[in-house]
Amino acid sequence: MSNHVFPRALVLGALALLLSACGRGDTDGGKGQPAATVTTLQLQPVRWSDEVRALGTAKARESVTITASVTQTIASVEFESGQYAGKGQPLVTLVQGQQAAGVAEAEAELRNAEQLYERSRQLARQQLIARSDLESQRAALEVARARVATQRATVADRVIRTPFAGVLGLRLVSAGTLVTPGTPITTLDDVSLIKLDFTVPEAQLSQLAVGQRINARSEAWPGQDFAGTVASIDSRVDPVSRAVTVRAEVPNPDNRLRPGMLLNVGVERAARQALAIPELALQQLGPRATVFKVVEGDTVKETPVQVGARRFGEVEIVDGLKAGDRIVVEGTVKLRDGSKIRDVGAAAAPDAKPAADAAKPAGER
Repeated sequence: MSNHVFPRALVLGALALLLSACGRGDTDGGKGQPAATVTTLQLQPVRWSDEVRALGTAKARESVTITASVTQTIASVEFESGQYAGKGQPLVTLVQGQQAAGVAEAEAELRNAEQLYERSRQLARQQLIARSDLESQRAALEVARARVATQRATVADRVIRTPFAGVLGLRLVSAGTLVTPGTPITTLDDVSLIKLDFTVPEAQLSQLAVGQRINARSEAWPGQDFAGTVASIDSRVDPVSRAVTVRAEVPNPDNRLRPGMLLNVGVERAARQALAIPELALQQLGPRATVFKVVEGDTVKETPVQVGARRFGEVEIVDGLKAGDRIVVEGTVKLRDGSKIRDVGAAAAPDAKPAADAAKPAGER
């Protein structure tokens, strides 16, 4: 029996030594866990500039559909699709034979009225006719002049001209087409300046002001920004969408932007001082956001925070932290509330970046 007891005692002793050795391991971490190796960052206010983002629709500075004002057949078309036209340039000439004859008749009557008036004026000067006869001839002369003006206006209606300078659209008629009032002939757009309309939620109304800079981007021109300014803000908020319409003006000297285009708009907000942390330090679970804040030297506390705007690699913290707090940036995967840490180096503080560096509000990331 003693031979069996001795080996069993050896086994039990070895197990006790092994457990004792494990218990003497590195237990600097809280709750019996080893201290986690992390990097930390001490928070300081930084210069923060971001954008209010929206989708906008481009509109021409001036835009009109050219139509006929009378019923007549087209005699000639004097433009091509997509052509640039100056103000007052003839586009279409309608058949005007009858109207031209009316002008010639009215001008002949005007010449006759002028001769009669001149003769009456000379006779009146010699007191050979009554003053009332001279006034009658003067009235007849004015009527003849008015008739000439009317006939010339009738002819002018047969020549359709551009009301302002711009780019013509597609030609919709040909010579010989019978047009009536309202028949579309083409479109005309002044695209030297683009009006960009977009809507912004009423909650962001206080962040908008006339004169603010905007940057517009189009998928048709990737990598290119179109700069402009806010020109006006609608006086009403839509009661259904709870959004306000904003109009910006964007110079378009090379005519790259066209009416109807969909543009991504970023309205630059004024730079401000804010607390920003690397996105890597943020723990996000649904709507709940937390960070690990260092307390009591080498212990961390999981701290809820309120997130504001975001930009590339950085997050604005609106509430939950203050300047001087130290948070864990790298190594958060192995941490929980109350864990012990071993800091191996401070992380670089976020730098302020210009609004053009992919600035995005919190809701778009």
